[in-house]
Amino acid sequence: MLNWMDSLKGRSLMRMTSFTDEEMLNLIDLAAQLKARRHAGVRGDLLRRKQIALIFEKSSTRTRNSSQIAARDEGGDAEYLTRPDIHFGKKESVKDTARVLGRIYDGILFRGFSQKTCEELQEWSGVPVWNGLTDAYHPTQILADLLTIKETFGSLKDVTVAYVGDGRNNVANSLMMGCAKAGVRYVCCAPASLRPDDAVLAEAEEVAKRNGVDVRVFEDPVQGVKGANVLYTDVWVSMGEEDKTAERIKLLKPYQINMDLMRATGNIDGKLMFLHCLPAFHDFNTDVTKESGALEVTDEVFESKYSKVFDESENRMHTIKALFVSALCDRASI
Repeated sequence: MLNWMDSLKGRSLMRMTSFTDEEMLNLIDLAAQLKARRHAGVRGDLLRRKQIALIFEKSSTRTRNSSQIAARDEGGDAEYLTRPDIHFGKKESVKDTARVLGRIYDGILFRGFSQKTCEELQEWSGVPVWNGLTDAYHPTQILADLLTIKETFGSLKDVTVAYVGDGRNNVANSLMMGCAKAGVRYVCCAPASLRPDDAVLAEAEEVAKRNGVDVRVFEDPVQGVKGANVLYTDVWVSMGEEDKTAERIKLLKPYQINMDLMRATGNIDGKLMFLHCLPAFHDFNTDVTKESGALEVTDEVFESKYSKVFDESENRMHTIKALFVSALCDRASI
């Protein structure tokens, strides 16, 4: 029997703080149940006749496909809408678009640039809105990350996550808060110029303290990863910052996750895994890496037994499905 909290009905997800700690953990548990259900060959109708709008300003592999299949698996449907498809923010304001789509769809997932745009959709649409990524936050990714850690280690207790690289990007911001809410120790290893924003860090530290864990920041990645169970990284150049590619490669080269850094955890023969939200520049097969080689992670680590990146990628679909079901499903119809 699927189980989730009644308080999640009709709820939006703007950032990790949109839900209480208990609600976030309950969503992860629901995603695990839905994953087991799908792997058993069950396709249900929890989202029967539910229609979800997918507004994407940025290209996507995981978020787009995860959202579409999550809806269809349970009898719903999802319409993919890019800027050329609608008048979004150009001929028509975000506010007006929200009020139009809210009359047609049961929910909206937004993937784009501005956090303000996502919040404006939530304010005016009248339906649940889920943040599939903005420049500030990436909460749906972190739900998948926490599910992956839990199913790999059996629990989120006594786990230390070390994020290595650009410590103030959208993934790092959300991962830090997600770990704090889950009672997972969090370490950020980043150069001084890319350390977490002070306000975002202070907020996460307060939540972590409440849950009996801490948040730490190191410039030295070798020192920072000691004792870590999870090494996590992201691309060094986020969408919209491509003009900084050469500068970032030079700055972040010491923060590459390689087997030496994996060994520096002290857990190479024990409880250790590697995560990456993808796409990853780990080999020589992209336009970026043909000349530079591997960037944020080496191919040796990416293809190793420690890597759970494709479990993590699959879990994007199960956690997004949990968001859709918990917000839109009529429990009386189950």
